[in-house]
Amino acid sequence: MNAPSPPGPGRAGRWLARLGPRARRILRRAAQIALALAVAPWLLLAALAALTPLPPELGAPEDHAVSTVLLDRHGTVLRELRAGDGARARWLPLSEAGDRIQRALLAAEDKRFARHPGVDPIAIARAIGQLAAERRVVSGGSTITQQLARTLVPRPRTARGKLGEAALALRIEASLSKREILEQYLNRVAFGPGLRGVEAASRFYFDKPTRDLSLAEAAALASMPRGPALYDPRRGTGPLERRRNRVLDRMLAAGLAGEAEVARARAEPIALAPKGGGLGAPHLVRAVLGGALGPGAGLHAEGPGAASPLVRATSITLTIDRGLQREIEVLAQQTVRGLSDRDVGAAAVVVIENATGEILAYVGSHDIDDAAGLGHNDGVLALRQPGSALKPFVYELAMEQLGFTAATVLPDVELSFPTADGNYAPRNYDGRFHGPVRLRDALANSYNVPAVWAAAALGPERVIARLRELGLRSLDREPSRYGVAVALGDGEVRLIDLANAYATLARGGLYLPVRAVRSFAPSSPPSPSSQAASSVSARGESDAPAAPPERGVRVLDAARARVIVDILADDRARLASFGEGNALELPFPVAAKTGTSKGFRDNVAVGFTPDVTVAVWVGNFDGSPMGGVSGITGAGPLFRDAMLAAARVRPPRPFDPPDPEQLAEVEVCALSGMRPTAACPHRRHELLPRGDAAALSPCDMHEAVRIDRRNGLRAGACPDAAVEERVFERYDAELTAWARAAGRPLAPESASPLCGALAGLDGAPGAALAGAGARVRVAYPPDGARFVLDPSINSLQAIRLRADVPPGVPRVRFVLDGRPIEVGPPFALDWPLVPGAHRLRIDADGAVAAEEIAFSVE
Repeated sequence: MNAPSPPGPGRAGRWLARLGPRARRILRRAAQIALALAVAPWLLLAALAALTPLPPELGAPEDHAVSTVLLDRHGTVLRELRAGDGARARWLPLSEAGDRIQRALLAAEDKRFARHPGVDPIAIARAIGQLAAERRVVSGGSTITQQLARTLVPRPRTARGKLGEAALALRIEASLSKREILEQYLNRVAFGPGLRGVEAASRFYFDKPTRDLSLAEAAALASMPRGPALYDPRRGTGPLERRRNRVLDRMLAAGLAGEAEVARARAEPIALAPKGGGLGAPHLVRAVLGGALGPGAGLHAEGPGAASPLVRATSITLTIDRGLQREIEVLAQQTVRGLSDRDVGAAAVVVIENATGEILAYVGSHDIDDAAGLGHNDGVLALRQPGSALKPFVYELAMEQLGFTAATVLPDVELSFPTADGNYAPRNYDGRFHGPVRLRDALANSYNVPAVWAAAALGPERVIARLRELGLRSLDREPSRYGVAVALGDGEVRLIDLANAYATLARGGLYLPVRAVRSFAPSSPPSPSSQAASSVSARGESDAPAAPPERGVRVLDAARARVIVDILADDRARLASFGEGNALELPFPVAAKTGTSKGFRDNVAVGFTPDVTVAVWVGNFDGSPMGGVSGITGAGPLFRDAMLAAARVRPPRPFDPPDPEQLAEVEVCALSGMRPTAACPHRRHELLPRGDAAALSPCDMHEAVRIDRRNGLRAGACPDAAVEERVFERYDAELTAWARAAGRPLAPESASPLCGALAGLDGAPGAALAGAGARVRVAYPPDGARFVLDPSINSLQAIRLRADVPPGVPRVRFVLDGRPIEVGPPFALDWPLVPGAHRLRIDADGAVAAEEIAFSVE
């Protein structure tokens, strides 16, 4: 069998055979040159790629420049803080992007992405051919990798620039996997004006995460990198819809989507999410990011020099409730508008959840854009005088350290206290003195004099130390600079700190720092060590609270704190000053207190239920006075409205009943606060610590006296037929002058001349009766007082020396610098000021002399 003959030369072979040897050499040379020309650019490009450094951004994923989204406690978006380049940006791992956006993007920009090395020769040849045929750019030849390179290292659109872009694309392809490149592209390319990355665009345009986009929405977003401004749907959805439909057609042609799926997507209208309203708690955001609330309130890395995690967080979940926040914002605006005719220009409110210290609402001003009212200021953090709002803490401290109870009688009379700047004589808001008042009534009605008297008994040092323990650390001067007037708010505090001090009362004396951040999502995946420490989930969201849970620090005695709560929640006790239907009366139990600073520059209202504390400030940021607006008329109504709003978020419940092992409800005399005797006409029930209740002494402010009914004088040895027994009130020297002026029922000082003399007197009918152990004292000037003569006054400069004298003492002696001067009622002496050091005491027959006081005149 013969072997088959070899095939003969083809047409090309026969054509070459007819050429001569020289022609064939020339042709081979030309082919070699053509091949070299075709390969050389790629060799050059490869060499350039090897010499091109990888952009540092691709090697340091933890340095992603992202914006920060702030959410409320329920996940509602409050606002977005843009990245350093001014763009909205969120980093999205490719694994969380979903497949729709990836398919749409490949169809729109680079369907051969998986097969080319970073530069697509076919796409380049096609683009050149279309340019030559159409004399215009019909399609680009850039791959996804080239677009990423252009984003990372912008270059001019010249031949040299395109060559550098292609070299960088090859370098990127040699260093990163296709998935890594696609993830970088999705997160770095502009998807709209001011929108960097697909996740930011998805949230902004459709208010949903990228993984939840429909195919139509994914195709719309995939259309935008080609022309972010051209296809901006806020300027009209027509161009974007036409481009989206072309992308959908490409998906169908490339087998990246089925016919039915594409048909449904083409029929879907472009429905943009409604534009967000407001800035979302702008003062709170600024306070959190600036660390103004303290390390316990936000997120702070541990260790010296450590940067705050907030700087790198893609989202921060705050503690506030957006619904409550918005409602109180509106209430603050209404309050300022309603009080504008009384020179009120600003208001601030903060709401705290007692159990956790979490801030539920934070309104730094009624309107941050109100330039005239200085609305950019933050009234929650501003240092303002709290007025009477500090009184509960003064009284609680006096209960702990001085044995006061809610039944302790305090003097509300004209008193003077020496200070470094002269004498301080407190006055009440209503301009009157009320004599002996039980602590419950003094606090509930916000009387000033008893509070100052209690602060003086404690000393400013102890009061300031306690207030600092409660978190009022802005009271950082020497206690002597505040003096006893600290009880009336003579010192500046922050509203947030004042609110938290009241929340400490609500917690039974346990102090917790306030918290403003619940959790955060870091901008880059955590390291294994940090993941174990902070329990960050696979999606990068912290499963644990932003700050470790606090157990609380015991600051106030639990039993005494509960008594203060009982007083502040006692609507009946405050009726004398506030009347019925006042702003502090709500349809559920609330413990509340108001405060007004000197000159009506600030007023506050603070109070709590068992679950929430609300604090309100009303005033002017420039410190100008209001038109007679007090805490009950200014901050009070806003407090009431804010508390009602908070009650819709945290339904109110009654305060827990007092612990029967610690506290007891006992009957006391309404006047003396002591155990009632048969002579006490009025009685009250009072809540006292059990030890104090057991040690309660019998009332000594009521006495039954035999009276001659014929003249109303003491009966002495009168016959029984002419005698009747009446109950009178008895006061010590500090209160006697007030009692006389107020017309209180004091026992007569003289015996009836119609009967025999009283035992113990000198036998003269009608002689004065001094009670056993009665004391006299210097009422004015106070010990240590300093007076300065005014050289500009030519007339006589004098002061009035006064004595407190108990009933039954007809005359006293003012012993001034050793010289006695007899003085009768009203036991006062006008004395011309004489330069030098002076000493004064009061003597009286049958009475115990008080200690000598010293004062000076300069």
